Amino acid sequence: MAEDLIRYDILAQDALRSVVRKVLAEVAKTGLPGDHHFYVTFETRAPGVRISTRLMTDYPEEMTIIIQHQYWDLSVSEHAFEIGLSFKGVPERLLVPFTALKSFVDPSVQFGLQFETAIADEDLAELEAEMDEVETDPLVLDVPAPADAPATEPGEKPAAEVVRLDAFRKKS
Repeated sequence: MAEDLIRYDILAQDALRSVVRKVLAEVAKTGLPGDHHFYVTFETRAPGVRISTRLMTDYPEEMTIIIQHQYWDLSVSEHAFEIGLSFKGVPERLLVPFTALKSFVDPSVQFGLQFETAIADEDLAELEAEMDEVETDPLVLDVPAPADAPATEPGEKPAAEVVRLDAFRKKS
């Protein structure tokens, strides 16, 4: 397979993040229209995220916020949004870079986006070095076929299925 020097994956993620940026910027100006409300999930340890120590303790990996009735001071920049929310009666101010987003959902219209998480350059280099040591192609995973699957030749084991690795996502 040819190397993707254009990096379509990054371009697509940036385009999807710009949808969230535009929606939040409009909401910051005019408020939430109709029944629209948002569930925004982000990585709490991503670079640039600013949340209180208390929230970091409660949500060490990721958290989902709801932007609906009780929020204040929503502001949106090119790279992040900042919002005031209440958690267990305590007001908090959060700063969330768009690169930290994992998902954005507006259940009122059944719209949702899921994002790839950003990997730091040094982490990517380390991951690529580890993958060089693996003998199989890192983009596919051999999954044993079900025992009742037909064999390719009499007496042979059923053929294994090849599944794209990126079709599987870690659920938290």
